[in-house]
Amino acid sequence: MLALKNTENLTGALISGDYWDLDELCTALHRLTGNESRYLDWQGARMRLLRIIHDLRKAYQGTKNVESVGNGLKKDTMKNHDFIASQHNIYFSTEILWPDLIFALVAINDFIQLHKKYEHATDLDIHIVNVRKFQSLIAEGLKENMSEETYTSVIQYVLTSNAYVEEYAVQYIDLLNLSYIEMSRDQRIKTFDSIAHKIIIQSKDYNNFKNKILTELNKTKSTIHDFQMNIEYPENIEW
Repeated sequence: MLALKNTENLTGALISGDYWDLDELCTALHRLTGNESRYLDWQGARMRLLRIIHDLRKAYQGTKNVESVGNGLKKDTMKNHDFIASQHNIYFSTEILWPDLIFALVAINDFIQLHKKYEHATDLDIHIVNVRKFQSLIAEGLKENMSEETYTSVIQYVLTSNAYVEEYAVQYIDLLNLSYIEMSRDQRIKTFDSIAHKIIIQSKDYNNFKNKILTELNKTKSTIHDFQMNIEYPENIEW
């Protein structure tokens, strides 16, 4: 079963499941994001989701966290059905930073709408159903970390067309990630509402950042997705 829970220091969330759970989610996300020549105004958002896919794939390939989890099979059941099997399943997991997950919550909505429009999909499309489950897990994680008032406000906003990631300056998520990593656990608790609000509602801080990038891009006539910042993530993160 796919699951999401806060890491010990609230740096991110641990996404876990068996091989098929994680593979199913990766397949759904990959199908919705399309190929690189499609949805050009969403290339930045697409690349952020591809990073999550990459981390999830590394997880179920066994290069991240692996644990043995009881599967509910009882000895009496094996005896009654005359067979022997393991009473444990192997679960794989990986940590993902909270700013990335909050952004994914919004970005997935855009790609669902694009998938519906260009692939003539419905809400019962298997890939849409699978990513909706992932969204609901992220939303439940947010609920644990936010005040009730702010959570209700941002989730309602996520469910409107006002929350979108078309031509989003995804470099802003990198800045939030790096700032968030440097915080103490107490600081993360205090600023979590603010960070979620900045990402989902595209705050004044975000718009100022995006305008600075656009000013630079006017000099080179490049797209916002091509803008590169000189940033470096720490090798070791205290999750």
